[in-house]
Amino acid sequence: MNMMLTSVTERTREIGLRKAIGAKRADINQQFLTEAIMLTFIGGTVGIFLGWLIALGVSHFANLATKVSLTSIILAFGVSALIGIIFGYYPARRAAKLNPIEALRYE
Repeated sequence: MNMMLTSVTERTREIGLRKAIGAKRADINQQFLTEAIMLTFIGGTVGIFLGWLIALGVSHFANLATKVSLTSIILAFGVSALIGIIFGYYPARRAAKLNPIEALRYE
């Protein structure tokens, strides 16, 4: 969430400009929620790949049978998307509520 709040703060002028030329609250909300979900999907993908590599390493070096099931991969992506929505909602809402005039003045 902190990273998304920082993104909103750093892009205040951009948000103000988009709102000044006609972007609606829903457009701004959608932009930041999409970014949050994409970031968590990328993190989820990297996490699944690393988990799979670790499972392979454990299987090879410890002679233990490990398996990464399709169900666990789908669950990981689902949890990842849910986290993106939950932690992206507040920053997206905050960005959408910015006053365009004040946002354009922001330095």
